[in-house]
Amino acid sequence: MTTKNIAVIGECMIELSEKGTDVKRGFGGDTLNTSVYIARLVTSGELDVHYVTALGTDTFSEDMIGAWRQEGVKTDLIQRLDNRLPGLYYIETDTTGERTFYYWRNEAAARYWLESADSERICRELAGFDYLYLSGISIAILSAESRRRLLALLKTCRDNGGKVIFDNNYRPRLWASREETQSAYRDILTHTDIAFLTLDDEDMLWGKQPVDEVIKRTRGWGVQEIVIKRGAESCLVTTREGELLDVPAIKLPKDKVVDTTAAGDSFSAGYLAVRLTGGDAVSAAKCGHLTASTVIQYRGAIIPRDAMPAIPA
Repeated sequence: MTTKNIAVIGECMIELSEKGTDVKRGFGGDTLNTSVYIARLVTSGELDVHYVTALGTDTFSEDMIGAWRQEGVKTDLIQRLDNRLPGLYYIETDTTGERTFYYWRNEAAARYWLESADSERICRELAGFDYLYLSGISIAILSAESRRRLLALLKTCRDNGGKVIFDNNYRPRLWASREETQSAYRDILTHTDIAFLTLDDEDMLWGKQPVDEVIKRTRGWGVQEIVIKRGAESCLVTTREGELLDVPAIKLPKDKVVDTTAAGDSFSAGYLAVRLTGGDAVSAAKCGHLTASTVIQYRGAIIPRDAMPAIPA
């Protein structure tokens, strides 16, 4: 069996999370969370997970890379940039498990991964991958020229037989305007094979519309497989054949929900761990729900490895 490769493109930051008066340091970022959970869930030899970003030459960056290697995430495509540092964010969590984020990232190294002397070589390698995964944050942090280069990479990868996976993950504070975001998302979605759309984010970006209109709009840009994430409710999956699947979520008692950080990221990981290794869409969505419902019972973006659920047979 030939091992397939997925490159997860984005930004990882230093994470500070509070619990009462205690503050814990870790690492997190939407795409990094997804890459770690995919690597934990897939069987060795089925799918290799590569993380693509830029970091500094500082000890925080070194610690990040060491931690990811221990998770089985491949780090050979990560650039180390002099005079740059990782971004930082702080999570403030209330008594219901909902969280507020504060960011320090304007000059983070990840913003410049497509502007370095080594970026052309990395793009040539990525163009031959089986899958490229990115999120709305992956593109929000880039300059206009870097977005242009990224679109060219996505097109070349698809021309070579690869598939592109996009998670909408819309964060308004990272964009100059909704119009700018809409234009960038249209560009990405026209190069996308599988789209993860958090419904609340879709409503915030495009205006609230019935789900069937959201699906119609996204299909109009050529996306073949659409996964609508609706938090604690069921997810909806439209297949390449046009079938609409409604897969129930796993309901948890309120006192079991500790921290919703990385809920959506881990759902996407669970879905892809099954879908990209030959599973059907319903099995993939069930694994997404199982993974997310486990993650939100722990504090922080990355839960202990021994808390991970097993993929149902």
